[in-house]
Amino acid sequence: MKETNPGADPIGQNLIKLIISPTADIKPITEEVIEKEEVEVSNMTLKSSGCEDLEVVNCSDPRVLITVEKFNLRLFKSIVFLDYQTPVNGSKPDECDVSWRFRNKKEKSWRKYRDFRRFKFAIGENCSYKIVHAGGWHSGINARRMRTRVNSTRSGGNNPRAAPLVRDDEINDTIPSLGSETNFRKGKYLYYSRGGDYCKGMNHYMWSFLCGLGEAMYLNRTFVMDLSICLAGNYNLDGKDQEGKDFRFYFDFEHLKEEASIVEEGEFLRGWKKWDRSHKKKVPVKKVVTHKMTPMQLRKDKSTVIWRQFDGQEPENYWYRVCEGQAAKYIQRPWHALWKSKRLMNIVTDISGRMDWDFDAVHVIRGEKAQNKVLWPHLDADTSPDALVAKLQGMIQPWRNLYIATNEPFYNYFDKLRSHFKVHLLDDYKELWGNTSDWYNETMLLNSGRPVEFDGYMRVAVDTEVLYRGKTRVETFYNLTSDCKDGINTC
Repeated sequence: MKETNPGADPIGQNLIKLIISPTADIKPITEEVIEKEEVEVSNMTLKSSGCEDLEVVNCSDPRVLITVEKFNLRLFKSIVFLDYQTPVNGSKPDECDVSWRFRNKKEKSWRKYRDFRRFKFAIGENCSYKIVHAGGWHSGINARRMRTRVNSTRSGGNNPRAAPLVRDDEINDTIPSLGSETNFRKGKYLYYSRGGDYCKGMNHYMWSFLCGLGEAMYLNRTFVMDLSICLAGNYNLDGKDQEGKDFRFYFDFEHLKEEASIVEEGEFLRGWKKWDRSHKKKVPVKKVVTHKMTPMQLRKDKSTVIWRQFDGQEPENYWYRVCEGQAAKYIQRPWHALWKSKRLMNIVTDISGRMDWDFDAVHVIRGEKAQNKVLWPHLDADTSPDALVAKLQGMIQPWRNLYIATNEPFYNYFDKLRSHFKVHLLDDYKELWGNTSDWYNETMLLNSGRPVEFDGYMRVAVDTEVLYRGKTRVETFYNLTSDCKDGINTC
């Protein structure tokens, strides 16, 4: 990315450095921070002595960046701005492209996202800059950060529209190496064999996975982790379970590595076999064949590997059974370690950013529940197009951006709402996971160059997160229908 404008003055560049913090510990840009920047700028002598020198906007002038900072802070109330890059020239003499990193106030994580926009400037009072037009999400293409190109060819490369494979350098979900045999032998591991949880729903998977990870933390051991997930059929159009999904498609592996001691299963098994082949004394292993052997009983075990095996019948072979009973008092599931994939969250951020973070949202649950009149007798009628129009008009202001998170398969089902609101659906943003998208390229890298399907669980994850960011949120149960969420008489 271009860092400065041609012919930029060195004083301006020094002032820009005062504004842009190079440190990793970034403090949010607040009104107080901007006021200090303005004082620093006013105390330094700039080359420009009159408005006649400002006929062409100097994007490296620190006053340009300060103007953008104040504008953004005033416009985007739900955003925390973290840092800015040096503004660069736009496509015209009075334009600058500006890039910044930010986070959403409603997101619990401190992950950073990036936007870059184009601003058109004019000269205001006292030769100050003012913004006369601001472009939309990702409009400042000259300020876009360059990404690492991995290769120029790939399978399916005969598609001229497909983008080259690139890697997001801000995501580090590489598999950590155990290193030497000595390092392997020094470790203490908790290894769970695959159990009855495989191919169950994602909530079941997370409940069981975090039980295992929680036990490893309790035992002060490294958790051996199988990155291969079986996605249950209810998330797939054909209704069939799909094996071979990568954990990193759905969850933030980088954050997990930071929060917990983990080793990938293949890496672990290679280290184990390598040690046993080259040493007469094999790796000490404690095999545990029942979940009734509690974590408390294993606390003092000295074996290098505690190997829990889940060979019984369901539900005895579910991982989460380890954390039941007395163990529940000792094992804390580390929910803080499990974040949604940064790649999926980039899509969430892109959708929200295109609506300038100023939208309302409604969750419309239909599908099987709407068809089941025994458990949900009113749901189908209460979420009909006419009913939605009548109810939402009393909850949402006219012509607001309205994002609809839904499992309704028919795109045109919500057309009647378009006469009252600016309706947005997930399928309006298909290009964000299409074959020219960053998501498509980055997930292909994880999948040995093979395209990855944007599956049903990914859709639910993105829909839910966008819904959560709405200024006004309307839920199906409690807002749109009197039916109970879990069926009749369960409220």
